[in-house]
Parts: sequence; C-alpha cells; structure tokens
Amino acid sequence: MRYEAYKTANSATEKPIQTEYRLFAEITRELELAMSLTATANDQINAAFRNSQLWLTLRADLSSEHNHLAPQLKAGLISLAIWVEKHSLLAIHRKADLAPLIEVNKDIMQGLSKSGHRPRLQAPTTPNMEVDQVRQAMA
Repeated sequence: MRYEAYKTANSATEKPIQTEYRLFAEITRELELAMSLTATANDQINAAFRNSQLWLTLRADLSSEHNHLAPQLKAGLISLAIWVEKHSLLAIHRKADLAPLIEVNKDIMQGLSKSGHRPRLQAPTTPNMEVDQVRQAMA
C-alpha cells in the first residue's frame, strides 16, 4: 500500500522525459525477465505486447503536431517504431527473439539519459542500421 502511494506521488512529480525513461526501463525489464529460463510463453507474449503498446504510443506522440522534436529525429524514431511494432508482432507469435527489442529500448533509454535526468547506460553492441541512424540523430 505504501509503495503504491509513493509510486503515485512520484509519477505526479516526474518530468515527461523521466516518465518515458521509467516506462522504457519497466518494459525492458519485463522483456529481460521474459527471456529467462523460468519464463513461460505467456510471459514472453505479454512482454512483447506491452512493448508494442509503448512504441505505438510513442509513434502517435511523434506524429502529433504538438511534438517539437527535430523533424529528422522524429522521422528516425517513427521508422524505428514501425520496425519495433513489426518485430514485436513476430515475437508475440513466437517467430522472433526478444533480444533486439531489449537492445533498441536500451538505446532509447541511453538517449533519454543524455539529458541528464538518468544515469547513462552501456549501449548494446548488436549493429542495426535504423538504431544507428537514430543514435546519430540523437547525438
């Protein structure tokens, strides 16, 4: 009960970038747990589905006229969101691994952390052209 009250109070005082980071961290952790040896198929499906919901929301926000990110960055992130949605769907149907989704999410968390609101994370090492393009735009 106390934890829920703290969580509610904390989310009410967060800046939008902190909320985005927290959501990416929570869902990325779910994806990581879903890859564990004790995870069930349901765990993997639910984690991939939550990830796709996060990216669908992000894509909608990026498409909004109220989003003031640089056009090149928005375009790169929208392209990445489309890829994540497709890969998440494959993962939901158990035709793709969750690891690339984890890496992309960690890259986004690293980009969000550059603003100074969160500690910087180590970047994943798997090359991905779209991820590299977004990294360059965020630099």
